[in-house]
Amino acid sequence: MPRIVECVPNFSEGRNKETIEAIAAAIAQTPGCSLLDVDPGQSTNRTVYTFVGSPDAVVEGAMNAARVAHQLIDMRTHQGEHPRMGALDVCPFIPVQDVNMEDCVRCAKMFGERLAIELGVPVFLYGAASETEYRKTLPQIRAGEYEALPDKLKDPQWKPDFGLPDFVPTWGATVVGARKFLIAYNINLLATKEQAHRIALNIRENGRGDSEPGRLKCVQAIGWYLEEANMAQVSVNITDFEVTSIHEVFEECVKDAQELNIAVVGSQIVGLIPLKAMMNAAEYYMKKENLFILEEDQKLRLVVNRLGLNSLGGFNPKERIIEYMIHTEREGPLVSMDLKDFILTVGSRSPSPGGGSVAALAASLGAALGSMVGFLTYGNKKFAALDERMRKLIPPLYKGMKDLIPFIDADAAAFSEYMLAMKLPKKTEAEKKEREEAMKQGLMTAIQVPMCVAQLANEMWPYLLELAEIGNLNCKSDLQTCARILETGVWGAYYNVMTNIGQIDDPEYVAKVRGDIDLAVTKAQKEKDEVLKILEQRKE
Repeated sequence: MPRIVECVPNFSEGRNKETIEAIAAAIAQTPGCSLLDVDPGQSTNRTVYTFVGSPDAVVEGAMNAARVAHQLIDMRTHQGEHPRMGALDVCPFIPVQDVNMEDCVRCAKMFGERLAIELGVPVFLYGAASETEYRKTLPQIRAGEYEALPDKLKDPQWKPDFGLPDFVPTWGATVVGARKFLIAYNINLLATKEQAHRIALNIRENGRGDSEPGRLKCVQAIGWYLEEANMAQVSVNITDFEVTSIHEVFEECVKDAQELNIAVVGSQIVGLIPLKAMMNAAEYYMKKENLFILEEDQKLRLVVNRLGLNSLGGFNPKERIIEYMIHTEREGPLVSMDLKDFILTVGSRSPSPGGGSVAALAASLGAALGSMVGFLTYGNKKFAALDERMRKLIPPLYKGMKDLIPFIDADAAAFSEYMLAMKLPKKTEAEKKEREEAMKQGLMTAIQVPMCVAQLANEMWPYLLELAEIGNLNCKSDLQTCARILETGVWGAYYNVMTNIGQIDDPEYVAKVRGDIDLAVTKAQKEKDEVLKILEQRKE
């Protein structure tokens, strides 16, 4: 997988269209960078850009954007609702894929140093990039904002991490750092700025100071007024959504607003949001309202509705959820084929896709048939008494169906990995050793994939056994087919493992794998027989 870092620079300009577009163009035209989102705010007079790329590419993209901002933004005339201290106010780097926080710290320091040298501006480090506790968070560093910088820079304790401690009136100062994914989230109120800020003080972690902390961890918040929308907002930064979720923030604001007799009229995501944060909110509302929803897109619709995310403009998940933006094609080439093409590809004069891919497909179809029988029992007036049990049986079968799908491509990819290893040069001893190691790794992957297929398939049996006992009997043949094809998927995995295991020269590993796959196929046979027996004994 490619190494991906996200960069979210915030520039102090949200009104001048030409400046906003020029900065966006500078990012988009940087090789290796993908601009995902541009979110300007008129009242805040601030634009948040979100882009991704390799570590080196995002540093270059941020520099290109800063160069344009240096020419077009003048902080001497800047006014806006959002706290700020510089033209490029803050520039965080966030790990996304195959990179860690240390990689992002390196990006932050590299960018900070280049920014200070090339543009001659003071730069402070924050988050994971800072090693000083009293200047680690953004609010600590930004206290006093742009107006306090002339005096602040004279204080030895506030010597910039990069650049001279000189006040640059047109620019101010920039804060650069590395952090986890931050969710910028606003709750809309029909209220005054003061009322919104009162709620912000109640919920944010710092509260009103040491004597009166707020209720929610990892939450920063202020209240402001949006003139263009004629409403107030509680503007929130959630610095760790695993600690405090968006729905918790929303519900706490609703509670406080009700106590103040204030109307909450939706909320707003600024920039992008992780899929997991949306799914966590979906699970909360599903549990709260006792809803039964399985499809991802339906869960997203629920969250958009309950949080009112469309209240200030449309919320399109494909354009606002980071995973959807980065992975425009989330499925493998085989899974993406239509059914006829897949069958013809399997039947062609090529060893891949072969038995392993077909075994994964069979197992997935087995789980799918089980899920179908569950759905044809659930919500049926005749079986109304079984609805609660179906709510427990359907999700694991549905999940198993989806979890098995990627292994259709994974098996073909494992075979390709092994074939590529076989083609490596073997003229020298070093080349022979490298080739042998690559072939061994390829074989172990080719074994691990069907082992996973067998394991996942066998996890379906407890739910199928219960379905066989109580499910809609009109679906008897479907469940019989389900049991047979699920067992076939495990047998297919078994044969693929046994084909490859003989080429591994590691007796201990071979013995363990053989033992595990023998147990898997024995279990599949036994459970299939039990499902069929139950179904044969059931009468109308």
